[in-house]
Amino acid sequence: MIDRLNKAFESRVRLGIMAVLVVNDFVDHARLKELLGVTDGNLASHLAALEELKYVTVRKRFVGKRPNTSYKATAAGLRAFRQHLDAIEQLVPKNPDPHA
Repeated sequence: MIDRLNKAFESRVRLGIMAVLVVNDFVDHARLKELLGVTDGNLASHLAALEELKYVTVRKRFVGKRPNTSYKATAAGLRAFRQHLDAIEQLVPKNPDPHA
């Protein structure tokens, strides 16, 4: 059962990134950093790992005259994250015995 957990989401930062991206379209780097309370470098390294796995796509553009980098979960990323959450749910008993 535990073998169904996705190693890509073992990090709480990556888990947090995906949790934000599954309920939002594109989210910019500054907003992710603020929501997760991590450093730029830490966030960037986790995003790069998720991008390498094709779980996240990057959009670089200018907003006015300022560069803006934002991220979106890919279809593969959404699928992998949902499978990971399903695997977690399978590990938790549906009707736990409070007297056990």
